[in-house]
Amino acid sequence: MGLWLVDADTLARSRFVHSALAETTAALVTLERASAAHPGERAWLDAHLPAYRARLTDDPVTALLVRAALGRTWLADFLTQTPGEGEPSLEEELARMRATPPAAARRDLAVSLGRSPLPAALCRDDLPGRLAELLEWVWTEAVRPSWPRRRRIIETDVVARTGQVSQGGWAATLDALRPGMRWLGGSRLQINVHDNPPRAVHGAQLLLVPVTPATGWVSWDAPHRYAVIYPCAGALTTPGPPPAPDSLARLLGPARASVLVLLDTPKSTTHLVALTGQTLGSVGRHLRVLREARLVRRRRAGRSVLYDRTTAGEVLVEAQRTA
Repeated sequence: MGLWLVDADTLARSRFVHSALAETTAALVTLERASAAHPGERAWLDAHLPAYRARLTDDPVTALLVRAALGRTWLADFLTQTPGEGEPSLEEELARMRATPPAAARRDLAVSLGRSPLPAALCRDDLPGRLAELLEWVWTEAVRPSWPRRRRIIETDVVARTGQVSQGGWAATLDALRPGMRWLGGSRLQINVHDNPPRAVHGAQLLLVPVTPATGWVSWDAPHRYAVIYPCAGALTTPGPPPAPDSLARLLGPARASVLVLLDTPKSTTHLVALTGQTLGSVGRHLRVLREARLVRRRRAGRSVLYDRTTAGEVLVEAQRTA
C-alpha cells in the first residue's frame, strides 16, 4: 500500500486550503471519464460534455495528452500541481504548469501511461502549455460559471472538517477522508492501495484540498508541502437536502423541518445554507426557534459554531420515521 509517515510536526502544520486549479482539474477528470456520482453532476456533464468532446475532436494531440496524463492508476505529476504558498490564483498555478520542463513532462506521462517510449505524437515540447490551455478552457466554460456555489460548498466542507479536528483530532479527520485512505496509527497514513514504498513526510506542511467532483489524488512539492485532494462530503454536493417527513413539515413548516432533519450531525449555519438553499437569515431564524424549543443545541468547535439535535429533537424526528 502507499504509506506516508507523518510526524507530529507535520500534523500540527496541517491546514485546509482552496484551489481553483484543483477544482478545475477535478472537473477535467469528470469530463474525461464522463461518469457522474449524483444527479447534479449528471446535469453538469450533460451541459458541458458535448463542447468538451468537440474541442478534443478538433485537437487530437491534446486528446491523446489528456488520456495519457490521467492514466489508469496514476495522474501525471505535472497535471497535479501542489498548491503554493498563500493559495495562489488559477493564473499563477497554470503559469507553474506551463513552466514544467518538457523532458520532465514526458517522464511524468511515461509513468501515468505506464509505457515507454511515449507515442510519437507526444514526443514534443509543448505538452505543459497544451494541458494548461485545456484547463484554462475547462475553467472558463465549465467551472467559473458555477464557482460561487462550488466555493460555498468547499467552504462549508472545511467548516465541517475543522469541527471534526476539534472533536477527534487529525487522526480521526484523515481516516477515510477519500477512498482508500486510512489512518493506521503509529504515524502511518495510508493514502492509497498502490504498492509503493513508504514516504517520510517529516517537518513538511500537509495541505487538505476539498473539491466538489467525486474524485481525488495526492501530490507533493517535496520536501516542503504535501497535499491530499479529496471530494467534499456527499450531502453537500447532491442537488438538494433529504425531504422532511410530511408530518414533521406540517408541524414545523417545511423549511424549519428540513433544517432539523439535517442536524443529525453537527453543522454550521453556512453548511445548512449550502444544503438547503435557504438564505443565511432564514436559517438563522429557524435555528433560533428550534433552540428555544429545546430541539437543537449550539456549541463551539474552534472558530466555528455548530448545531445539532438535542435528545428531544432526535425523538421528534425518529417518531415521524417510525410512525
